[in-house]
Amino acid sequence: MADVAEHRLFADTEMKANPETIHSTGVVPSQGLRDAVERGEIKSTEPVSEEQIQPASVDLRLGPVAYRTRASFLPGRSASVGQKIESYAMHQFSLDGGAVLEKGCVYLVPLMESLQLRHRTSAMANPKSSTGRLDVFCRLITDGGTEFDHVRAGYRGPLWVEISPRSFSILVETGTRLLQLRVKRGAPRWSDSALRELHAEVGLIDDETVFEENVKQGLLAITVDAQGIGDTDLIGWRARKNADLIDISEINHYDPEDFWEPVRAHAGQGVILDPNDFYILSSKESVTVPADHAAEMLAYDTLVGEFRVHYAGFFDPGFGLADIGGEGTRAVLEVRSRDVPFMIEDGQVVGRLLYERLTALPDKLYGQNIGSNYQRQGLALSKQFKRSQ
Repeated sequence: MADVAEHRLFADTEMKANPETIHSTGVVPSQGLRDAVERGEIKSTEPVSEEQIQPASVDLRLGPVAYRTRASFLPGRSASVGQKIESYAMHQFSLDGGAVLEKGCVYLVPLMESLQLRHRTSAMANPKSSTGRLDVFCRLITDGGTEFDHVRAGYRGPLWVEISPRSFSILVETGTRLLQLRVKRGAPRWSDSALRELHAEVGLIDDETVFEENVKQGLLAITVDAQGIGDTDLIGWRARKNADLIDISEINHYDPEDFWEPVRAHAGQGVILDPNDFYILSSKESVTVPADHAAEMLAYDTLVGEFRVHYAGFFDPGFGLADIGGEGTRAVLEVRSRDVPFMIEDGQVVGRLLYERLTALPDKLYGQNIGSNYQRQGLALSKQFKRSQ
């Protein structure tokens, strides 16, 4: 780890990544993803653009057709997604020129990208941050797949995305990017001691008490803000019922209060999560992902409550990193309770972060002139909504 530590913090905003591989196992960084595209390990019906290449993931694009299905499904080891569509699809329609995906419905869309993974190379997917913050449920499916979002090592074949808008109907088109993919070499392991060493070097969160009390099985606990930070009592947003359509391509366009109800702090009280509602909340801690690591928020942790805390769980290298202007960035939590109302209180553990090293330093970082939308964020809605000045 010593050679990695030498590169972890930057004295200026110029990238100083060593393009040579540092580790044989780990998450593949931006330059490795470009190499994978050139080798045909990541293939596409249209050229992969530099905009799609993120510090530790690649954005995936919707293909030209969508299928409305009767139900969500996994194909299982002996079937392809195409075979299952013959049984479950209700109708198909074109995404060229745009189409509406209605809330409460399930759709399946083939992606432009496909994979030809090498031995001991696997992948996993997550919705993009803006997708999750719109309560759009997106999951990757592969031929012969037995798990959502996980691509088995050595997989060769097409990729599909299941899309189910939950709070708002959305307008998408061919090429819309709702999902992102991480590629991983081998199976690197993590531990509490390694996490503590990483925290000592860069400060993964800004609350030492929370860190010391909440490291478990190589995971770092995150707590919720239910009292408001600074001089505001705004602690969250709850999705309105029967709101208008959202065009995914619009940026800084919609008035938040047309789609969201503000949730405000009440002295000595927490927030009661209604299982019929979707909430945007914020972590109490600011979060840092060092340049040579990526992180992922686990969606469910039944040890802390029956709720889903994150739809879009990937945190890129450089997220919240002070040396590139990200100090004070908080984790935004996309929360939906399950089955029963659930009370969460200020400072309560609501989720856990898994940190994974990269095979090498990326040649770009989150928030460093790559169009990142959520560096230095507090309680931020998706990029489609107007930001308060």
